[in-house]
Amino acid sequence: MRLLPRASRRALIAAGAVGALAMGVTVALPVVNAMAASGCSVTYTIANQWQGGFTANVTVKNLGDQLNGWTLGFTFPNSGQQVTQGWSATYAQSGANVTAASMSYNGSLATNASTGIGFNGSWTSANPVPTSFTLNGTVCTGSTTPSSPAPSGSASPRPSASPSPSQPVGQTPVAINGQLRVCGVNLCNRFNRPIQLRGMSTHGLQWFANCYNDNSLNALAGDWQADLLRVSMYVQEQGYETNPAGFTNQVNNLVEEATERGLYAMIDFHTLTPGDPMYNLERAKTFFAAVSARHAAKNNVIYEITNEPNGVSWSTIKNYAEQVIPVIRANDPDAVVIVGTRGWSSLGVSEGGNSTEIINNKVNATNIMYAFHFYAASHKDNYRAEVERAAAALPIFVTEFGTVTYTGGGAVDASSSTAWLDMLDRLKIGYANWTYSDASEGSAAFKPGTCNGSQYAGTSVLTESGNFMRSRIRTADNFPTS
Repeated sequence: MRLLPRASRRALIAAGAVGALAMGVTVALPVVNAMAASGCSVTYTIANQWQGGFTANVTVKNLGDQLNGWTLGFTFPNSGQQVTQGWSATYAQSGANVTAASMSYNGSLATNASTGIGFNGSWTSANPVPTSFTLNGTVCTGSTTPSSPAPSGSASPRPSASPSPSQPVGQTPVAINGQLRVCGVNLCNRFNRPIQLRGMSTHGLQWFANCYNDNSLNALAGDWQADLLRVSMYVQEQGYETNPAGFTNQVNNLVEEATERGLYAMIDFHTLTPGDPMYNLERAKTFFAAVSARHAAKNNVIYEITNEPNGVSWSTIKNYAEQVIPVIRANDPDAVVIVGTRGWSSLGVSEGGNSTEIINNKVNATNIMYAFHFYAASHKDNYRAEVERAAAALPIFVTEFGTVTYTGGGAVDASSSTAWLDMLDRLKIGYANWTYSDASEGSAAFKPGTCNGSQYAGTSVLTESGNFMRSRIRTADNFPTS
């Protein structure tokens, strides 16, 4: 069997979320104008608290003249509180005083415009609510009614998960693992320990924009307990080539959403037809130059540079990779890059080959992995045997797979899917399931029409495939921290 293009792959992107929990506190701070033409308002929300830590989201509104670059300043009640991980700003702390400087993409704030940032922090004995805020020196003050820190054993930002014994309670996948790197044939975390990321892939961004909302993203992170969001951006099929700037913005926004929720974001340059990646070489260079510049400061972004090469030799794919990877490295030298493989990313099996051609002629770059795709009802023992063999010599990431046939349709093959995932768990090979959407096909996680509503959590909205994948992904992660 060949791993062939799915006929109607549309996708709901998701990046589950921390969300505001009942224990949270929202502190609205009235504006105090330092000058007639300047002012600001800030909403500070403690989205969650746990023993020793908390997640805070901050919305900043500019009430003055246009800002081209800004710095938010605030003061914790005491210096024992620390920002431990931040997003959408560059953080610095001295004692109890914290500054959060704008990034290149959110530094421009028009009058009455708002932007959101956030961070995870630690606390000692005091409530983690700052006593004052400034925006470019303009003071925004107001009374606050902070909540008390939650007692030991309270809910984490991913409340329905049961943490593994080695997983610190109350931390997101990114907060625990930090910047990833390839070590030997494994993906390793900041503790230099092999880990497995488990998550979901979007369908084509051009087809299911109505699925990309806070509720669906919150469900992926909070209810599904996912580690990873694969952002699947088609290049052809009414995708990137029709509106490069628009699709680049879509991808960037979804990466930001994943980052806010502590998920890893995999940026998928979804080439499929034509199967020769060289056809899109210049588009790839333009796209990856833009997104790697935007996200270079993040520690949660993984780049998948060609989805399913087909009908071409491994040497052609390798040549493409060795031209695109330096574009990413110029901006982001540390991120993991994933290279598609021959035969619709089947390690060559779907075109009569095997992984030997890669093992004997690896991409000339460091910190890279190789993609493998399968559809459980179509690809069985011979494909599993090749992955098992290849995994001893190559770092592999299953960037896409389905529980059904290669068409994306048909019935769920629970037996084959279980055999696949048991093997991937044993080998610590990460995966993203196709697809977190309500497409009218067996591979979709949600029942048709789900994305027209607001309910994404729980099992009532899920297909058979969605229920199967949710139950697998929700099991406790095993992220070694020592």
